[in-house]
Amino acid sequence: MSLSRRITVRSVRMLGVAAASAALALSASGTALACEIGDFSAAAACDGAKGVITVTDKDAAGVPAVVTVFLENNGADLRQVGAEQIVKGSKKGVTVSFAEDWEPGAIYRIHVKAVKGKKVLVDADINAGENLTTPAKACAADTSTPTGSPSSTPSSTPSDTAPPPAETATALPSPSDSASDSAAPGTPGAPSASNAPSAAVQESNLAETGASSNTGLIVGVAATLVVVGGGAVFFGMRRRGSSHR
Repeated sequence: MSLSRRITVRSVRMLGVAAASAALALSASGTALACEIGDFSAAAACDGAKGVITVTDKDAAGVPAVVTVFLENNGADLRQVGAEQIVKGSKKGVTVSFAEDWEPGAIYRIHVKAVKGKKVLVDADINAGENLTTPAKACAADTSTPTGSPSSTPSSTPSDTAPPPAETATALPSPSDSASDSAAPGTPGAPSASNAPSAAVQESNLAETGASSNTGLIVGVAATLVVVGGGAVFFGMRRRGSSHR
């Protein structure tokens, strides 16, 4: 075999190997970018007190896919959850949510259908044969009190600016108290007993004027003598008149 023919044969072989390698590479890259059911995942989560069913698409090719969620009962579709949604995935993942107040232990079937051109790439259920089972605990309502809102129960701690107790407050005399002090009990307008002179003051005044504690006895004896004297004069005059007759 001549030298030129050998070179030609080797060149053809090298071109064949390069073409085969390129074909394998293109096939592998096409397979990696193809949309498949493994790019999709589903979960039951909570959005506050409300339940949701989330579906995440990690299809790097970004092929639009239609997602439909069904509530299962004994292996059959009981009802469809909301309307179907279209998701266009990415390498990082794109998520769509279906509002559903799911109950603990409920089972949901999530169906995905992706079509590119006239070719159906995906038409299957996520986790086929197992479906999605919700957690054993339902979503709980948020009962926390917002920061800065007034408390529902009044505080039992007294304020620092509270007025002093009634016992320590200084009582001021009212007009009614002054009027009552100037009137005697039972007699309107008369002075009260507290303003009348005491017995000690009366005795002191009598002592200054020469009176003593025997004044009452002397007055009584004098009155008796006056009555006796008057009677004697009366009877004397009657007797005198009788004698003249």
